[in-house]
Amino acid sequence: MHAPSAGLYKEGYERDSCGFGLIASLDDAPSHWLVRTAISSLIRLTHRGAIAADGKTGDGCGLLLKRPEGFLRAVAAEAGIELAERFASGLVFHSRQALQAEQARLALARELARQGLEVAGWRAVPVDPG
Repeated sequence: MHAPSAGLYKEGYERDSCGFGLIASLDDAPSHWLVRTAISSLIRLTHRGAIAADGKTGDGCGLLLKRPEGFLRAVAAEAGIELAERFASGLVFHSRQALQAEQARLALARELARQGLEVAGWRAVPVDPG
């Protein structure tokens, strides 16, 4: 039984959800076991049905890991980009249409420039479609 509608609460907006998983290393030690376990958890979440009509595209759920500075610097160096001592990284989801994707990248770069920041580069992230 739900509470009666009051204020902004509307019973019709109630939804069940299965939640999320959280695992962490309390000693901050890197762990392949931790990553493998997290991936296993994601695989077990396919019952949520958060898959597009094509039956292949997911809803973007994933893993949140500690920022791997060494990895990011190595990837940047491979692309000929020298990162400053302090830098930020971001993950941007945009259209698969080339023109729309470029427009999105330009809009983001313009806004970052307004904030005194610059985009050092872009990288297409490899994915496992399996």
